[in-house]
Amino acid sequence: MSTDHDPALPDLGTRPDAAAPGANLLALRGHNTALVLGLLRAAGEEGVSRLELAGRTGLTPQAVSKITARLRADGLAAEAGRRASTGGKPRTVLRLVPGARHAVGVHLDRDELTCVLADLTGRPVAVRRAPLDFVAGAGTVLAAAAREVAALRDAAGGPPVLGAGVACPGPLDHATGVLRQVTGAPRWDGFPLRDALAEALGLPVVLDKDTNAAALGLRRAPAEAGGASFAYLHLGTGLGAGLVLDGDLYRGPHTGAGEFGHQVVQLDGPRCDCGRRGCVEALCLAAVARGDLAAAARVLGVAAANLVELLDVDRVLLGGRTVLAHPERFRDGVARVLADHAALRGRPGAGSAVPVALARGGARTVADGAAELVLTALFR
Repeated sequence: MSTDHDPALPDLGTRPDAAAPGANLLALRGHNTALVLGLLRAAGEEGVSRLELAGRTGLTPQAVSKITARLRADGLAAEAGRRASTGGKPRTVLRLVPGARHAVGVHLDRDELTCVLADLTGRPVAVRRAPLDFVAGAGTVLAAAAREVAALRDAAGGPPVLGAGVACPGPLDHATGVLRQVTGAPRWDGFPLRDALAEALGLPVVLDKDTNAAALGLRRAPAEAGGASFAYLHLGTGLGAGLVLDGDLYRGPHTGAGEFGHQVVQLDGPRCDCGRRGCVEALCLAAVARGDLAAAARVLGVAAANLVELLDVDRVLLGGRTVLAHPERFRDGVARVLADHAALRGRPGAGSAVPVALARGGARTVADGAAELVLTALFR
């Protein structure tokens, strides 16, 4: 039996929390079990029968029966009634048990920490926020994360937790969990944040850029995301992008994809914190600082048009604190630039312009996606 294993994901059965009831989920790492779990998750409360699971996975009915029996024994699946059959006896329907396990999602922004406790459907059941000084370095951040995650779990009654997904500013190496030259935070360069957080939280940890985590969470609803390929643009204290191409999150071989804010759009423009001049991040945030939201949206739109031209994505989603402070102004401003761009380029398709929308989740978009970093390993 093949396995679908992410080398960046720590072994879910080897960390301190593995001693909790049912937390040793090594048996669930198998590809076939993940297929069944993914279909149970997608089916929702309506559930799905064993025969349907066999048909959709290509597994034998006997294999499906063994897998679902194990899932029921672990408390991850339960019977959800019977469904009329076209012949023979009614089929028993199975559903996922959302509260059987949970995942923690942590968003380490430059000045705020947000953490969520999500059930197996990805639905947040508890949320906490606290001030954070990310630039202050590891000691401050680790202490804050440990305190807030412990409080989050205690408030929810201490449910079994699979692990923590942590999202923070990049650049970073997703495979090793090491930060690399974070703009404006030089003391983080080379720091093994994933392993340090795993020790501080007592949980397996998956680390990724904030924009990648958000895009991963948004990918779960392809109709809402607007198709199999989309760009999530996050404008907060900085500017970055998360890319989903043909249904898959694209990180690049060095987790370098999506450094959207540091494309130069004005030669000899104002200096950016990254050291270059004329970066879209510097131009956009400068316009926001002087209260010129129309100019900020126009700059963001020009950069988004470059991205659309390069990658031919189906939709652009907007999020981040600065966007959320003026959502319609940014959405409409970016949409106008993309429409003008499409008219000039003669982009094919109805209406020709790539649609622009606000990402679901609001201020929780990144934290929700961070929890999905853990859940993805279980369901893909």
